[in-house]
Amino acid sequence: MKVIVLEKFGGVESLIYKDIEKPEIKAGEVLIKVKAVSINPVDVKVRSRQAPLAEDLAKYNPLILGWDISGEVVETGSGVTPFQIGDEVFGMVNFVGHGKAYAEYVAAPAEHLALKPKNITHIEAAATTLAALTAWQAFNSYGKLRPADQVLIHAASGGVGHFAVQIAKYMGAYVIGTSSMSNRDFILKLGADEHMDYHTTSFEEVLRDIDFVLESIGGKNFQKSVQVLKPFGTIVTLPSGHTEEDELKACEKKLHACYFMSVYSDGSDMKRIASLLETGILKPYVSHVFEFDEMAEAHRQIETGRTVGKVVVKF
Repeated sequence: MKVIVLEKFGGVESLIYKDIEKPEIKAGEVLIKVKAVSINPVDVKVRSRQAPLAEDLAKYNPLILGWDISGEVVETGSGVTPFQIGDEVFGMVNFVGHGKAYAEYVAAPAEHLALKPKNITHIEAAATTLAALTAWQAFNSYGKLRPADQVLIHAASGGVGHFAVQIAKYMGAYVIGTSSMSNRDFILKLGADEHMDYHTTSFEEVLRDIDFVLESIGGKNFQKSVQVLKPFGTIVTLPSGHTEEDELKACEKKLHACYFMSVYSDGSDMKRIASLLETGILKPYVSHVFEFDEMAEAHRQIETGRTVGKVVVKF
């Protein structure tokens, strides 16, 4: 089968195409013929050794990046009951760990997957994995978003952000999203109640008594976000970096400060996301689709830091 191997940490030239044997599945796993994979900032950060996860993955040879897949089950291992050969499935597999998604075939734990709704494509399904899970778990596992909460979502036009806006609205929250002005209409169409242009508006000067902040920028943005929260409010941070001093300041304000370290693979959460996709409550926005032999271009797009929605590579 065709795969993309990361021969060494570095630039996109380190992504090498090879032919290797198909993986053998274990008990509880299914073999998936991959139709599409989603590319995330963590893929780029691991490739360039800028993420702690890279150190854990350095021991693998070959090292195959990627975690987000959509495809068709072609083989089932012993003990697998939810899926049969021919089923179309999607999910984020083995995160954090060796996902090996940049491949024609992927051996995946059945417990990390859900059936792909028939009303969406494999490209849309692949897009609605890591980023959607991150938003869902931020609001339901790490923090507890409540109906009528006022929630501030930073980078609301990005991969995680555009799902977070939709999920927060579904949960009954009042949503304020930040982005550049060029993405204002996009964010409002997602359902946000308000938009703030971070170029022209200092949100910490105009917002007060926010119940929940989803923070993905890092640096001073964390401290500014703490300022706008009401006492006992919640801030969930994506892996963007915060300091011990930041945590102390959050504690001083008596915040329910949840430091979101990592999304995790969970088939039950994927089934909830699948249900939202099936009913049309959740809709992925895929801004760029690349062919499998254009993986370097997909990584370069993520590296711009300006991607709206999601980037997907199809087979």
